[in-house]
Amino acid sequence: MSKPGILQVIKSVVAAGIGVQSNKNREIDFQHGSLSSYVIVGFVATILFILTLVFIVSNVTP
Repeated sequence: MSKPGILQVIKSVVAAGIGVQSNKNREIDFQHGSLSSYVIVGFVATILFILTLVFIVSNVTP
């Protein structure tokens, strides 16, 4: 199996973040993926999530 592409990394990070990552995909991630790509995508996803929450709250509250 080859190294996972950026879309596969994003898919894995999102699935793991919401708690629906399958054991099979998790094992593939650990065997073929690089830690740095998952950490970077996870960090960016976390920042985007926080910014989305801030945007929603600032537009809902007076």
